[in-house]
Amino acid sequence: MTFIKRTGIKVTRRSALALAAGLSVSSGQTDVHRAIPADALSKFGEAGRRKLLAGLSSTGYRGGIDGAIVKDLLRVEATTIDELMVKLLPLARIGSRPPLSDYHVGAVLLGVSNSLYLGGNIEVPGQALGLAVHGEQAAIANAYMHGEDGVKALAVTAAPCGHCRQFLTEMVPGGGLRVLFPQASPTTLAALLPMAFGPQNLGRKQGALPIRAIRLELKAEDTAIAAALEAACRSYAPYTHSPSGVAVVTASGRTFAGAYIENVAFNPSLSPLQTALAGVFAAGEDATGIVRVVLVEAEDARISQKASTEATLASLAPAARLETYRAVRVLRPA
Repeated sequence: MTFIKRTGIKVTRRSALALAAGLSVSSGQTDVHRAIPADALSKFGEAGRRKLLAGLSSTGYRGGIDGAIVKDLLRVEATTIDELMVKLLPLARIGSRPPLSDYHVGAVLLGVSNSLYLGGNIEVPGQALGLAVHGEQAAIANAYMHGEDGVKALAVTAAPCGHCRQFLTEMVPGGGLRVLFPQASPTTLAALLPMAFGPQNLGRKQGALPIRAIRLELKAEDTAIAAALEAACRSYAPYTHSPSGVAVVTASGRTFAGAYIENVAFNPSLSPLQTALAGVFAAGEDATGIVRVVLVEAEDARISQKASTEATLASLAPAARLETYRAVRVLRPA
């Protein structure tokens, strides 16, 4: 099913899915060997390192490790999935950008597809702390933008804070998510957050995953606008009914998409730019390399992401050009 209408460009199913995942469809593969420091893979054997780097080079690493690569790593490293997730935490930390706290967090998320998604914490100097992205949120953002249908387990370098526990309930409303630590016994989200306030408290029958896309119309003149539109179509905004998405274009020629992801408690929600930045930094890109950001919002949205996007860019990428577009919501037939 395609959700882009009257775009002005040809969007195939393959390119639409790639855009939604934050993948570049025209600029080639990521230079993984340059983006990943050697010490991030120090817990792997030589054969495991070669297998991981080869797999990530073939897919263009942006915070996601395909299930087929995961299966090969489990065999080569002769390890369990829990142990592998913990071993990958140093790699997850390459997406960490904490100029305020200097506290680096890494998180690894296991999807129901058996793919793994990595993320690190992101802070915005000179701006309100609410613009920060926690490591667990970054991992979820990468899973979301890769089209993951659900999550089963999370490994993290330190116990999730209350903010992250609340955000995780939107992904696993029943609290069954397993949570792993490097030097502590595994636990569950329900144990970490008893009597949780979840989507069901506001009348929702399920959380953010799997993604349930909506239909928006916008004349997209290029692939960046199409990527932002597709992200907006796949955003999760059940509380404000204000879907939005961004496309972040870097000087290297890559495009990273980000969808808005709401939380029932409101404050842990991720703006579309925050979601996109998780992929940008996981890929080893620098914020100063961002040259263009496209924001697409529904024209009847009750809230706007423009001000927070401008504030974040003012600190991280002041030279970036911001473009905003309003899309028309397509109502389903009665």
